[in-house]
Amino acid sequence: MDILKIVSFSFMVLFVLLLFKEEREDIRILIGIAASCILLLLIFPQIKSLFTIIEELSVKAKIDFIYIKIVLKVIGITYLATFCSEICKDAGENSLASKVEITAKILILISTVPIMMAVLNSIVKVIEG
Repeated sequence: MDILKIVSFSFMVLFVLLLFKEEREDIRILIGIAASCILLLLIFPQIKSLFTIIEELSVKAKIDFIYIKIVLKVIGITYLATFCSEICKDAGENSLASKVEITAKILILISTVPIMMAVLNSIVKVIEG
């Protein structure tokens, strides 16, 4: 099971981090960043499978995949920005963490423009009759 790999890896990293608790904060930060990246890489195969399933469902439901793609992109931006922001906070860089969050919000806004345009076009068509 993947969760067992993730939990056991996390406990091993936690043990190593506790060994360096008082002595080397710089090494602890690097270990934390490396471990975070490895954890993210561990779940990539499941994410790929999820995208394939969602694509198949959108074809069956006859939904334009471009809209599904935008929603998945927004979800991805949200998760990655949160992940990066938390790493920055762990390293004591709260200012950088907030900049990552603001940048992600702007990217989300930009990514949703096609959906907003489609909604506006639909409203215009309804109003025009």
